[in-house]
Amino acid sequence: MAGGYLRRTAITRLVLTPEQRQLVDSTIGEWQTACNVSSRIGWEAGETRARQLQALAYEVVREQTRLGSQHAVLATHQAAAALSGVEEIEELDEPYETSRPTFTSDTLKYDSRTMTLFDDGTVSLSTVDERIRCDLVLPADEDGYQYQYLEDDDWELTESTLSKRGGDYYLHLGFRNPEPDSSTDTGTDPEDRTVLGVDLGIVNIATTSTAYFASGRQLHHRHREFERIRADLQRTGTRSAHRTIQRLSGRESRYVRDVLHRVANDLVAEALEHDCTCIAFENLTHIRERAPPVKEFHQWAHRKLVDLVEYKAAAEAITVDFVSPANTSRRCPECGHTSENNRVTQAEFECNYCGATANADYVGAKNVGLRYVRRGQQSSRRTGDGQLALKSGTVKPNRGFVPAG
Repeated sequence: MAGGYLRRTAITRLVLTPEQRQLVDSTIGEWQTACNVSSRIGWEAGETRARQLQALAYEVVREQTRLGSQHAVLATHQAAAALSGVEEIEELDEPYETSRPTFTSDTLKYDSRTMTLFDDGTVSLSTVDERIRCDLVLPADEDGYQYQYLEDDDWELTESTLSKRGGDYYLHLGFRNPEPDSSTDTGTDPEDRTVLGVDLGIVNIATTSTAYFASGRQLHHRHREFERIRADLQRTGTRSAHRTIQRLSGRESRYVRDVLHRVANDLVAEALEHDCTCIAFENLTHIRERAPPVKEFHQWAHRKLVDLVEYKAAAEAITVDFVSPANTSRRCPECGHTSENNRVTQAEFECNYCGATANADYVGAKNVGLRYVRRGQQSSRRTGDGQLALKSGTVKPNRGFVPAG
């Protein structure tokens, strides 16, 4: 889509003197206070919009913290984003328990007004007292991925995050680049495209219409193990146990993100291999209906996976779109018969009408893709003719099948 941005993050470690560490720690503490003050004001006023919350909380933040004016603004915006997330949860059909967001992590936001990058590999950062200038630890090898953003003027520095972990300080540098217009750059009409359908689940975290299966069993197993260990440590209740829980949480988060990055790469590679110009997912607001026992973890994992696919696909001029998930697991993609009895087991699909059998997740992926293609056919502005990518070729809704060459 024209007018959007590709976004990337380059992670670097900071070299700080003891005095600089103290200043950064003090700034992180003031940032947490500012975010919590803004969160409280927004919660009480029912305000989740960034500009409106800034107007309500800015003066209070300046009075109660030592933050500079721009960091005070960023803190109100951070709180607004968190409050918006709570508002989205409250709008769901299921009775979720929500509470006011609180900020306890050792992180701190920076933008172009509070941070300056220099060509000599150093960075200037605002703190509660003065700006500090410190070195970035960059790869000795010039092929390090950070350089493709640091040395390319097409990539613009945006909001970044400083984090403290294990006594070290890291800067997650945010960059953006204007997103290519896929319909213009590829010469493909928006409705005349090959679509990759993707079904999201638990046993298979992602399944495509081209029969790629990304197993979620190990991810689910590791999550249950982390939860079991975390529960045991919480019962212990000691300070040492609390520190161990924090380390475990960081370890789990890094493991899950690594898995999701690899799955996202595979999905984009699958789309490229089959000449797809669009990847279609189910609308994520309905995922909760598919995984009630472990909904919070899998909702987060699915949303994170789609976010990763979106920015990785955009770099290849592939669009990402969404369709309603209604009956995608119950509809036979061969004859169209829809019945809850078609879903024999979690993994097995058998049509009661035509007898077609297949893996249930694979059926879901095909139905997601076909629904997207049919939506294009029904559009009043339709000028093209979309098709669904399958392992053995492509198919149009009118049953026209073209085998793979």
